[in-house]
Amino acid sequence: MATEAERTAGAEGRERAERAARAARTEAAGCGAWPAVLPLLTRPAREPGRAGAKAANLARAAAAGLPVLPGFVLTDPALAPGAPAGPDALRAAWQDLSEGGRRPLIVRSSSAYEDAADSSMAGWYETVPDVRGWDDFAAAVRRVVDSAARGLVGPAAAAREAPLRAGAPGRMAVLVQPMLRAAAGGVMFGADPVAGRHDRLLVSAVDGGPGTLVDGTAQGVRYQLTRRGRRVTVDPAEPPGTGLLGRGRLARLASLARRAERVFGGPQDVEFGFDADGRLWLLQSRPITAMPPRPPRTARLLGPGPVAETFPAVLQPLEEDLWVAPMSHGLTVALDIAGTAPRRHLRALPVVTTVDGRAAADLRLLGAVKSAHPVRDFVNPLRGARLLGAAWRVGRLRTALPVLALDLMAEVDEQLAGLPAPAAMVGGRLLDAAGWGRTVLSALHAQESLAGALPGAGAGATAAGEALAVLAEVVRPDGRHPGHDDAELIARHPVLLALLPPALGAAPALPASTRWSGVPRGVGALPVREGLRLRIRWVQEMQSRVVAELAERLAAAGVLEEAARVALLRWPELVAVADGRGLPRDFAERLPRPERLGLPVAFRLAGGRPVAEPRDPVGAGPAAGGGQGAGGGSGAGVAWDGAGERPERAVLVVPVLDPGLAPQLAGLAGLVAETGSALSHLAVLAREFGVPTAVGVPGAVERFPPGTALAVDGATGAVTTTGGEARTGGDAAQGDSREAAA
Repeated sequence: MATEAERTAGAEGRERAERAARAARTEAAGCGAWPAVLPLLTRPAREPGRAGAKAANLARAAAAGLPVLPGFVLTDPALAPGAPAGPDALRAAWQDLSEGGRRPLIVRSSSAYEDAADSSMAGWYETVPDVRGWDDFAAAVRRVVDSAARGLVGPAAAAREAPLRAGAPGRMAVLVQPMLRAAAGGVMFGADPVAGRHDRLLVSAVDGGPGTLVDGTAQGVRYQLTRRGRRVTVDPAEPPGTGLLGRGRLARLASLARRAERVFGGPQDVEFGFDADGRLWLLQSRPITAMPPRPPRTARLLGPGPVAETFPAVLQPLEEDLWVAPMSHGLTVALDIAGTAPRRHLRALPVVTTVDGRAAADLRLLGAVKSAHPVRDFVNPLRGARLLGAAWRVGRLRTALPVLALDLMAEVDEQLAGLPAPAAMVGGRLLDAAGWGRTVLSALHAQESLAGALPGAGAGATAAGEALAVLAEVVRPDGRHPGHDDAELIARHPVLLALLPPALGAAPALPASTRWSGVPRGVGALPVREGLRLRIRWVQEMQSRVVAELAERLAAAGVLEEAARVALLRWPELVAVADGRGLPRDFAERLPRPERLGLPVAFRLAGGRPVAEPRDPVGAGPAAGGGQGAGGGSGAGVAWDGAGERPERAVLVVPVLDPGLAPQLAGLAGLVAETGSALSHLAVLAREFGVPTAVGVPGAVERFPPGTALAVDGATGAVTTTGGEARTGGDAAQGDSREAAA
């Protein structure tokens, strides 16, 4: 029989063993080195460096009055001086929040690298739901802490992971809250990151909590809302009165999105849940990491528009200075004379610019979009006076401009004819020729733009049509005329340059074949505007050749590593290099601009990046609208994107009116473009071929994929989908007549 001393020693031993086991469990849970407890409503919990970003965001939201569940954060005691620390503090916090183990908890990660503005790391670390009892709680904390050591990918990620493993201030914190039994829950974006719209909210919801939605096991119902919570779209569609989220819940979610945006200074990615009593709870809030940048309200509206027809490809820096800058100056002069834009705007903003090497124009200055304040513009006396003065000037130009244009074209022809071959020029003469080209291009662009504003500008032959007629005569069914390559053909027939865009370096190839398109009538038979366009192209080609010769000489002298790199210089830099002042210091690091996808039809710049202008969704059915009619009558056929085999009755649907498409016009049932104007090069040529043409059709490429049966009205610009077999031209008209007679 044990003595009293032995019984006492045994009890003390069991108590010591129990304390050691409890400490061991706490240590095994990862809490032994940092069991500091920060209640979620305390100020230190709002600091990501102490509590991790997830917990800090919820603490900020709770302090601002947003509906956040209570809880606490476990963190390193060195980061929370004065906070309760140690196993006893941890057990007390668990006891209070779980109501002695009767209330289930959720244990979540809260790393400093989660829920950040540039990286959400969504789903990367561990979350343990429905935790009951002290032992399960300790194990859940251990699982969350251990998830910090998951191997990331790449050296940058490894550098971010290092402090987590080393126990530095970035080590994992743990967020503990009551487990919400949600009747409905989901995810809400305070903006639409897909369409880039800040005036729309996206909500995905499921029955129960958001867990099945965020882990991908459930699809849920997707709502698009206005900022005030009005439903715009629902997918999949819900019968009236049976929706997962009714009008009241959607309005409360929209209010929560607006409040969270005010608290955090930007639209948020929010997890939410409605409990059984209908109360809304904010479970998580973080910035939308994939949201496109938001342009400032004063950002101007840009688009490729008609300039993409002249410059369809990416331009290098020297090409911009040689060709885009003169175009912008010339259009500025023309707009000033025509009075279509205030002079202060023309002085402050270039009409044409480049974005990632692609040419774009100011759509408002060009009059391609309607004014945002038409009534104010109508009653503005300054605008009326400006237009009245412009009308007087343009009226005088009706008789004077053709004579001025003929004089300018004659001067250009004389100068070009008087230039010797580039190989026979001295270096200074090469630079003079390129510089003269920049000056005369400005005048040519100004007069060409003014000529387009005069009556009858869209009538008559085109330079591209004349070039196609010439090409049809010099190309045989088995290939080109023997003994002549592209350069020789262009030397014999300079009008062929109308089929090619300007470029430094290797010139694009002429079309290999084309259908007969009429008899050539000579350059002298072209209307004034087309004559000016052709001279622009001739001057650009002269500049390309003299710059190429100068580059070859600089490469031979060892100044340039290779001649093709001359395109990476700006015009003042080329002048300095030719004068012997050397290359720019950073020239060795410069790389050619790569080919990129085309620019949006209309966009604004945010941080130098194009952000597409939001457009209201347009259906693709028969009621879908078109754009601006560019003539050619009406017809019907099958949509074709220009790639692959051409359908028998093809309606060519393209993003921009690229002059390189000219050889495709013969026999088309229609032409539809997202940008461009009725006076553009290709639209004018399409009228010559009798091709029904609609330009400025929003989203045409996406709305009308290849194979879609379309009808195109060149008078109104309407583009509609049709049922049954597609028809064209007279067949369509006769069919309609027969149907009407029946």
